[in-house]
Amino acid sequence: MSNIWVGISPGPLTTRVLAMAGASETILKARLWPQPSHPRALPTFLEAVALWQGTKVHAALAAAGEDGVSDSSLYRDAFADAGNLLYSLDWVPALRRARRRHRDISGVGDFTDLRKLLLFEVAR
Repeated sequence: MSNIWVGISPGPLTTRVLAMAGASETILKARLWPQPSHPRALPTFLEAVALWQGTKVHAALAAAGEDGVSDSSLYRDAFADAGNLLYSLDWVPALRRARRRHRDISGVGDFTDLRKLLLFEVAR
């Protein structure tokens, strides 16, 4: 199985998460509370996805909004631990949100910007 790519985009109302196996297979799409309830929530989540899928997770944290700043605690908490054998976590600038909707795993909204971010990271 190929590596799993996870895009994480914190926002004022929700944190959006998109996980892909390769460039075309979406395996997880979620909207979570904007702030984690525990400082180990993000590392534990990434480890859980890696253990569930049986392969390493490469995560990209979109760490700035259009104005270049964010009040999310994910930024300061995430970089205390940038990875281990199960996952790697990189900070990347956020992409502007697209208005088009991608139609897989419907019901949780538009994730086009995270999909593009992951495809760019996969292509590197």
